[in-house]
Amino acid sequence: MQRRILLGTFVLSSSYYDAYYTKAQKVRRVIRDKTMKVLQEYDFMLMPTAPTTAFRLGEHAGNPLEMYLADLFSVQANVAGVPAISFPYGKDKNGLPIGLQALAGDFEESKLLMLARLLTKE
Repeated sequence: MQRRILLGTFVLSSSYYDAYYTKAQKVRRVIRDKTMKVLQEYDFMLMPTAPTTAFRLGEHAGNPLEMYLADLFSVQANVAGVPAISFPYGKDKNGLPIGLQALAGDFEESKLLMLARLLTKE
């Protein structure tokens, strides 16, 4: 996280502002528009929270790229600015938790909480 903050601070404080920030805002708008279009037709978007099941604490600490990729699937909700929730949904063959996330439209947090409660009941 610290590396991401430092990199973002560098890009926004240097002459790269127009090159990166303006383009990123355009891409963000496209992602939000497409996400909202899906959420107009469906109540939720369900997807894995991460591309892999959980890894052991500190397992990828020496590889920043693997750490960045671990939260790849949670980027959409953050960039689109929509509410999302992640919750445990079973375990893999090694007994490690599998995360599932749900995205919903603006101000639909209560529906997300109800869905998570429903899907995590045993």
